[in-house]
Amino acid sequence: CTINGIGERAGNAALEEVVMAIKTRADDFPYELGINTEMLLRASKLVSAATSFPVQYNKAVVGRNAFAHESGIHQDGMLKHTQTYEIMTPESVGVSKSSLVMGKHSGRNAFRSKLKDLGYELSDNNFEDTFERLKTLADRKKVIYDEDIEALVDEGIATCHDRIKVVSLTVIAGTSGPQSATLTLDVKGLHKTAQSSGYGPVDATFNAIQAIVPHNATLELYKVNAVTEGTDAQAEVSVRLFEQDGYTATSRSADPDTLVASAKAYVGALNKLILKQGRGKSAQRYVEDSNQLSGP
Repeated sequence: CTINGIGERAGNAALEEVVMAIKTRADDFPYELGINTEMLLRASKLVSAATSFPVQYNKAVVGRNAFAHESGIHQDGMLKHTQTYEIMTPESVGVSKSSLVMGKHSGRNAFRSKLKDLGYELSDNNFEDTFERLKTLADRKKVIYDEDIEALVDEGIATCHDRIKVVSLTVIAGTSGPQSATLTLDVKGLHKTAQSSGYGPVDATFNAIQAIVPHNATLELYKVNAVTEGTDAQAEVSVRLFEQDGYTATSRSADPDTLVASAKAYVGALNKLILKQGRGKSAQRYVEDSNQLSGP
């Protein structure tokens, strides 16, 4: 069995479901597993971030709706006797019930406490970087959910060593067309800008990346999910690229602007391809090609 049931074709038995089934039915399965079940949710999210496969909302044990109750009769039963509809507690699988709400006025101590509740321990440098990005996000969103913070931390960890980073993006789109994108990337400390058009704003954005960083990779996967509810929710974009040499790279990024998230996810996948190319003779091909282009 595997976390989230990931695997080829139809997948495998979900480890978190098997573990909790054994734990909640100890009378029928008197086995000692040696597993800290309070880390199941965190493990699920780590696997989801690494594979760029989001966990479906109705997934047992670790899905967002696993401990949600909307029906009136369900809510009444929960209030009278919790085990009516929950044979396990949210806390037993790592779901936090912290009442701390993050916002633009939240301080460092409150944010550090929230990170601890979510299972993160960051170095001082990573903490300061994440805290500043939290402030920036809070200026763009009314409410900061736990999922937003997790997306911030995971993205910061995944991109801290990237050689190529998104600096700015301006997109013109609409019914009259054509769609165009003006993109600036930081390539090993040098800012390079390109303007491209395409069949829609996403295509234009990806064409601009291609103009700055020439490559032969093809787009295999492009998926968008909302991190939370609400019209100001962050868009979480997953991108998978396939390179002719046989390398595949997947990346995921979140931003309130779907197009910015798309650009960051695509660039993240390119960075991973660069690292994989480092094992071969053409390690610096992408970056060297991009450095040959003249900046603005």
